[in-house]
Amino acid sequence: MYTVIEVEKLANTAIVTIDNPPMNVLSHQVAAELCEAFAELEQSDDVVCVILTGKGEKAFMAGADIKEFPQMMEGAQPEQSSKKGEVFRVINSFPKPTIAYLNGHTLGGGLELALACDIRISANEIQLGLPEVKLGLFPGGGGTQRLPRLIGEAKAKELMFTGNSITAEEALHLGIINKIADQGMEDVLKMAAKIGRHSLQSLRRIKEAVNVGQEKPIDEGLALEAKLFKEVFETEDVKEGIQAFIEKRHPVFSHR
Repeated sequence: MYTVIEVEKLANTAIVTIDNPPMNVLSHQVAAELCEAFAELEQSDDVVCVILTGKGEKAFMAGADIKEFPQMMEGAQPEQSSKKGEVFRVINSFPKPTIAYLNGHTLGGGLELALACDIRISANEIQLGLPEVKLGLFPGGGGTQRLPRLIGEAKAKELMFTGNSITAEEALHLGIINKIADQGMEDVLKMAAKIGRHSLQSLRRIKEAVNVGQEKPIDEGLALEAKLFKEVFETEDVKEGIQAFIEKRHPVFSHR
């Protein structure tokens, strides 16, 4: 079904692994298959959380496939350029929690792909950066928009202007990543399992409230939060959660 990615399900967590050796670059095929996989996982009732990672230990993703650039400059592949742009939007707007596990170097489009996820966890000995300026380019997969919102305008501009890479420790200090995984994927799966215990009805509304609300004035964001809070009280899961609390037991959510 897939040729450059792998999809595995463990309990209510899906692991999407980019397998495009040697550096898991973002080719048109990788982008197309990621879009397809996330569309399918959105419809999977048994999946609450999705982990996105790369095959091997060299790279999560070392940017775009530069071999495709000459054809893009000639304007011969508008569909492929569109698909690459779409993958960032698809993952950012995916209505379930996403965790990027940065198992290796995360550069250019790879960092932009990670920024489209909700949570970023990294291995220790990796490099992160947006080096596009060194090719006469600039980040075109959301980097100029998402990174400043995450770490502030000045530091984001510094990283993009210089094209310099930073370590996992520096990325943690800046707030680009949430944590460094001492136990690798095991740590990531633990976080996914903790998230997966909760109702998808709540989780998706948290994500919508944050993602949409942060682009609005505070009053509009609060109005959106109030609307979503009213909606969640109409779900079966909120009834189960409250009843379980009263009965002093763990809730069993149906995600309805």
